[in-house]
Amino acid sequence: MDVYLANPRGFCAGVDLAVDIVELAIQRYGAPVYVKHQIVHNPKVVADVESMGAITVENVDEVPEGSVVVFSAHGSPPSDYQIARERDLTVLDATCPLVTRVHNEAKKYSREGKKIVLVGHVGHQEVIGTTGQTEMELVDERREWSLPDWGEDVEVAVLTQTTLSIRDTAAAVEKIKKLHPNAIVRNDICYATTNRQAAAIELAEMTELVLVIGAQNSSNCNQLKAVAINKGVPAHLIIGPEELDRSWLKGITKVGITSGASTPEKQVRAVIEAIAPENVYRVGAGEENMTFTIPRGLRDLIGDGARRSKDEPNPDDDS
Repeated sequence: MDVYLANPRGFCAGVDLAVDIVELAIQRYGAPVYVKHQIVHNPKVVADVESMGAITVENVDEVPEGSVVVFSAHGSPPSDYQIARERDLTVLDATCPLVTRVHNEAKKYSREGKKIVLVGHVGHQEVIGTTGQTEMELVDERREWSLPDWGEDVEVAVLTQTTLSIRDTAAAVEKIKKLHPNAIVRNDICYATTNRQAAAIELAEMTELVLVIGAQNSSNCNQLKAVAINKGVPAHLIIGPEELDRSWLKGITKVGITSGASTPEKQVRAVIEAIAPENVYRVGAGEENMTFTIPRGLRDLIGDGARRSKDEPNPDDDS
């Protein structure tokens, strides 16, 4: 049996940044440092930072007054920052810069008087953070949806969750455009999601089974699984070798493996070792070189542990 390994896969720049911020915060302030929501959607990464001294909570009002709290990579609504101020918390914002860009777009279009439509998944932490920025309508392509009767003359701007299926999002946007042909549509699906889905398509075209390594609550992991299934290839999302069902491998000679943007490489390696293939081949465009630096406002507090790529979008840019 041979393994075909997607490239790129695994940690994206936003996840690297978020984990770095938690680690540096613990070094700077000592344990415990609180993290609002899972720092990224991967239980093993969460366990790793908790073993260093982080405590994960779901709500800001669970953080003891005067403590240090890191807001997760998915982004948070303004109400969380208000609660943090009332509780005299030191807030270290680990929001992915590409999510921050979506927040800025929402606020910009709101100031301009446009009606905003967000394509995203109900209940996802990123969507909670984005919809909290200003008034907007949420379109979840997995469900039946409709928009208010705004009239043909109303200006509309369409934003998207950064981790969605490219295909499904395009279908939702097409329906919105039929209602509002002049709508401004932002392509907010992030580079990591786009690149990993492209590699997963290539993977599915040359294998008989695809394994996606990552967490069940990870949106981008679920989209990678869906990409393979849409290509007609059986696919399974597993956190590691402990969830590998050997019956999936019967009669299979070519197994594709990829991982989501919040999956550390050690989880991928553990699955490969469990399969023990004869050969491992790389598939896809290759490694990414994108990095995000710690935001300027945090550097004096916890130090600067990363460098910004020249290709990084400026999260403060509303354009």
